[in-house]
Amino acid sequence: MIRLPLVLTIALALPAAAQARDYGQQGAVFPVIERDLLEQIHSRLVAMEKSGETAKLNDQLKRRTAARVNRPDPVAGIARAIDDRSWSFDPTITLAADIRGAKGELIHAAGTTVNPLDSVVLRADLLFLDGDDAAQVAWALKQDRQAKLILISGAPLELMKARQRRFYFDQGGKLTERFGIRAVPARVRQQGRLLAVSEIALSAKKEPAR
Repeated sequence: MIRLPLVLTIALALPAAAQARDYGQQGAVFPVIERDLLEQIHSRLVAMEKSGETAKLNDQLKRRTAARVNRPDPVAGIARAIDDRSWSFDPTITLAADIRGAKGELIHAAGTTVNPLDSVVLRADLLFLDGDDAAQVAWALKQDRQAKLILISGAPLELMKARQRRFYFDQGGKLTERFGIRAVPARVRQQGRLLAVSEIALSAKKEPAR
C-alpha cells in the first residue's frame, strides 16, 4: 500500500469546490503607482534650483566653511598655565608593519623600535598658545623668530595678517594630546634623542579650563 504524505492526502480528500473558490472583490482596488526614487530626487533638485534654495544653501555652506577655516574649533581641556611644568617626551615608536622604500626594499622591519629624532632634527621650537589671549601672543612673538606658532584657540588667518607671521592650528588637539600638554603657553624643543616639553606660567591669575 502506497502511503501518501499527510498534506497531499488531505488535499485530495477535500471537495473540488473547497479547494478553489472565488471570493469576489473585497473593497476598492487601486493600481500600484510608485515614482522612481531617482526621479523624485531629480524633481526635488530642479524645484530647489528654480526657487533659489540651492543657491542659498551653497552660500550658507561657503560661509560656514570660511568661518571654520578662520576660526577652527578650540582644543578642549586646555587651560592657561598658572604653574611651570616640564617633562621629557620620548618619541620612540614600535613599527606595526614593515617600512619599505620606493622599490620595495626593506627599510625597517615590523617590531623595530624607531626614534624619528635619529633621522629628523626638530630645527625650531614648537610654541603652543591661545590666540585669543593677547599676553600669550605677545610672549610667543618675542621668542625665537624660527619657532612654529601653534594655536589651540583663535583665528590663525587674522593673526597672520595682523602679525605678519605664520600661525598653525592644532586641529583636533592631536599634538597637545600626543605631548601631554594640559596648559598653555607651552614649548616643545629637542634635547638629543628626547623632546623637552614645558608649560610656562605668564602670571599667577588662574583661568578656568576650556
